[in-house]
Amino acid sequence: MPAADPLKARIRQALADRHSQGLLRHRQPVQRQEGAMIKVDGRLYHHFCGNDYLGLAECDSIRIAWQDGLRRFGAGSGASPLVTGHHQAHHELEQQLCDWLGFESALLFSSGFAANQAVIHALMQKGDLLLQDRLNHASLQEAGHLSPATLKRFAHNDSADLARRLEAAPRGCPKLVVTEGVFSMDGDQAPLAEMRQLCDDHGAWLMVDDAHGCGVLGPQGRGSCAADQIQPDILVVTFGKAFGCSGAAVLCRGDLAQYLTQFARHLVYSTALPPAQACALTEAVRQIQNQQWRRERLHTLSNLLTANLGTQVPLMSTATAIKPLMVGESQRALDLSAQLKERGFWISAIRPPTVPAGQARLRLTLSAEHSEQQILALADALNEVWHAAETE
Repeated sequence: MPAADPLKARIRQALADRHSQGLLRHRQPVQRQEGAMIKVDGRLYHHFCGNDYLGLAECDSIRIAWQDGLRRFGAGSGASPLVTGHHQAHHELEQQLCDWLGFESALLFSSGFAANQAVIHALMQKGDLLLQDRLNHASLQEAGHLSPATLKRFAHNDSADLARRLEAAPRGCPKLVVTEGVFSMDGDQAPLAEMRQLCDDHGAWLMVDDAHGCGVLGPQGRGSCAADQIQPDILVVTFGKAFGCSGAAVLCRGDLAQYLTQFARHLVYSTALPPAQACALTEAVRQIQNQQWRRERLHTLSNLLTANLGTQVPLMSTATAIKPLMVGESQRALDLSAQLKERGFWISAIRPPTVPAGQARLRLTLSAEHSEQQILALADALNEVWHAAETE
């Protein structure tokens, strides 16, 4: 008889458990269409669950910049940044980000996940204190658990709890406080001004992952920190949301950038972004800086949606493009998502482990590409399916 295969048994059991809990997830091939639409299995849907907040993913000038970069630099960077992968296009993008966001240095990464992991793994050592918001992104949580530093999680957006933990820290202990600017599942914002003051009072560094705030909030779209008029010690911005592309950057002081260049393994041992992508991102930053109308349109559409929802629909009102509809049970969230798809609206059900048990939701997101007619139709559909669910 063949030997038992414990890995295969483990995989089968894990998948069976997810399936029995109604938590099994699947990838779905889509085709993006004009006007904030997607095509799935030949059918068109209004797209209300992406992260293209400013509608830049289909921007002609960004597409042209990428194509021009392909002609100038080819398809790929050809090496890691410390070999020959750091091209002039990368250097220019980093300088542009520094000028725009007010930092000495910027380093480019393949993703926000890689950037967050790189900083925490390189910076934190045994005996250090790492304080993270309880609802931080998985990339931050995982890095914290793998780090040799002592990880403590403070209550979500709770400055008083953070203060208590900072006050209890051993004297002289290196301390890093990590939060998101805008939380991806709830769409709420961290109290950054209070957190900056607490960090200054206790000799701690502040790291802000502003994946969902940069481009959308603050003057010239500079993000959550600029909106709260503070500067963190480390700012992570990702390009897969408002920038309409992919990748990420870490912005910081010059000495820290030099340190990360030596010790951040995700940077040292990864192939650099394609320079053509850097060209596209340079144009994306220009669009974000100069096209205030995109942020104003998001605000207008947000108000329009809120004004046309029934009072019983528990949509969380936020100042961001993320509008969670809290449901509770996973199966109910799946059912509501399916009913909305029947009506032509693609809105994903977000379930554990992405969110805590009992907090399943529909994660609605708005884009400057949406029309007012789409928003009004969405409000009608939400009112209808929620009323039907409540009367069953």
